[in-house]
Amino acid sequence: MIYFVDDDDSIRELIIYTLNSQGIRAEGFAKPSEFWKAMEEKTPALILLDIMLPEEDGISILKKIRSKKMWKKIPVIMLTAKGSEFDTVMGLDSGADDYVPKPFRMMELLSRIRAHLRRNDDEVVKETVLSVGTLTVDPQKHIVKSNGEEVPLTLKEFELLHLLMENKGMVLSRAQILDRVWGYEFDGESRTVDVHIRTLRQKLKDAGKYVETVRGVGYKLEEKSDDK
Repeated sequence: MIYFVDDDDSIRELIIYTLNSQGIRAEGFAKPSEFWKAMEEKTPALILLDIMLPEEDGISILKKIRSKKMWKKIPVIMLTAKGSEFDTVMGLDSGADDYVPKPFRMMELLSRIRAHLRRNDDEVVKETVLSVGTLTVDPQKHIVKSNGEEVPLTLKEFELLHLLMENKGMVLSRAQILDRVWGYEFDGESRTVDVHIRTLRQKLKDAGKYVETVRGVGYKLEEKSDDK
């Protein structure tokens, strides 16, 4: 699946139609808020991104994508009318994999997209499925299972659980969790972590017992002796 963010309806519809006709699934978004909602539901294989957008500019979006571990390896192609050398360098330095100025040639764009998809398949090392007792997390497919049954989680809940699984047996403070999951721009309270931990335990049901509270410090994920 490819996501394309551009507020120009004619260009967005043309590219989405062309990609679909070539057997490449694609979905378009006119607003960044629509794009972020889709990102929470499904991670795309590649992102096409305009710079001049309502709500939030493309460079800001790109930086947020690169700041998240689960998204930072997604190929991003900037597709924009800002085609000066300065704009191109800024886009590439901000983390873009490619920069295509408008107007562009459709067949060349398709060729670049296919090249990045092939390269990503070759270079990205597939993350192994993480497991603790009856709980498993598949980072690549974004799937969590408890006792073999899939557990639906929000993006933050998934990132929180993934972080705990990666650091199994280690105590993480609330500050560490806030920094790794919510990022440096988050200005909320540490209670946010407690609320998400409580909801996560409820959704995991029996497997929620693996998430332990370490009083005065934070949380850790530990396998129980009766599950070993």
